[in-house]
Amino acid sequence: MKKNLLSVLVLVLVVVNIVISAIMMISIIGTNKKTAELITSVAMALNLELYNPGGTTEIDVPLVDTVSHEMNDVMIQLRPETVVNADGTTSSAKPVYIMFNLTLQMNSKHEDYATYGANITDRETVVLNEVERVISSYTKTECDNNFDEIKQEVLASIQHVFGSDFIFQILVTNKKFG
Repeated sequence: MKKNLLSVLVLVLVVVNIVISAIMMISIIGTNKKTAELITSVAMALNLELYNPGGTTEIDVPLVDTVSHEMNDVMIQLRPETVVNADGTTSSAKPVYIMFNLTLQMNSKHEDYATYGANITDRETVVLNEVERVISSYTKTECDNNFDEIKQEVLASIQHVFGSDFIFQILVTNKKFG
């Protein structure tokens, strides 16, 4: 008789344990869903991208949808560096030029590609003007130290001029100073 009573007691405790575990899981899942919805709504309000590892802003465009436009032998005069003379006065160093090949990477599936990108050759002067405006404000030392940041600034400036991000990346090759 004691064995049966003990078995019934163990069975009741197991059932109570299962019920309490189920109640805890339901309350935790509900809270977790509400927290995820709150984070999503805050991110949307702040216009943040939730899945942006590394903090880059590059747009992923499949290679099949990418159209390239090359502009060779772009030459821009850089801002002269200030030189401190032996007597303590400052003067400007001789002009330094940067020469490179510029490639615009465009998304052919973007809605603005038909308007601007299909005939980008007609707008080359606009692009080159923005490239020159941004890069000419830097010295040779600044270009050597942080050219990737300068490229991002050039890209943002070009996108601002067109009012679109159909140009999603710029590539600079054969960079030379003279």
